Amino acid sequence: MYAYNFLGLKTTKIVGTEVLPAGKARIRLEFAYDGPGLGKGGTGTILVNGKKVAEGKIDRTHSGIFSADEGADVGQDGETPVSDDYRQGDNKFTGKIQKVVVEVGPVKLAAVDHEQLRKSNIALKAGE
Repeated sequence: MYAYNFLGLKTTKIVGTEVLPAGKARIRLEFAYDGPGLGKGGTGTILVNGKKVAEGKIDRTHSGIFSADEGADVGQDGETPVSDDYRQGDNKFTGKIQKVVVEVGPVKLAAVDHEQLRKSNIALKAGE
């Protein structure tokens, strides 16, 4: 399962129908963004050992910065739970994670998107 939590307002879950195989597995999430532009949605696809096991639509994404008190955790969510499937502080993965890779493709933004990001960055620095 992959869960995308949009600012605590809406959580979208993409759920496979098969149980993970025993032993090592390569799990990959691919996200095809609907852009150009900021805050668009996209399609998430989960692959296990190269086989597509789930796909779903995420309506929109966060277009700016994330909360300063949330992290990018692996193996345990140390902050606010992403979904209601587990409790805060009681969610440690008990298997073994050998490697995590995050790949980000080229970002294509229009001039208006660059200006919006510039204004957001100025407001953030000013403490607004």
